[in-house]
Amino acid sequence: MRPGDYAHEGLDKLLGVEITSATGDEVRATVTVRPELLQPYGLLHGGVLCSVVETVGSVAGAAWFGDRGHVVGTSNHTNFLRAVREGTLTAVATPIHRGRSQQLWSVDIRDEQERLVAKGELRVANLVKD
Repeated sequence: MRPGDYAHEGLDKLLGVEITSATGDEVRATVTVRPELLQPYGLLHGGVLCSVVETVGSVAGAAWFGDRGHVVGTSNHTNFLRAVREGTLTAVATPIHRGRSQQLWSVDIRDEQERLVAKGELRVANLVKD
């Protein structure tokens, strides 16, 4: 899957999530922290981080599953480790498990200094084409 193959619409477009590379073994994306993504205390809203985990994990799962069908998220667990107020974050999804009916992806989100900001796991169900 090429980065341009991903339909960048909806919430991902609003958040500014940019897929920079995508294969069935790893997906990378960036998001730049902007004032409209901050919560009232001036920190990046945790929902943004959860959404980034959902996006990169889903794109990775879809890239790996390929023409066999589609994937849908069934569980998203994201831990917030470091507060962020500005800068560009990089998210990397790597597989933990890729099976017949489901996949589990680990997603690390780091700041520009390579510090871990959030760590998530996304489980997706594999939906085989009829």
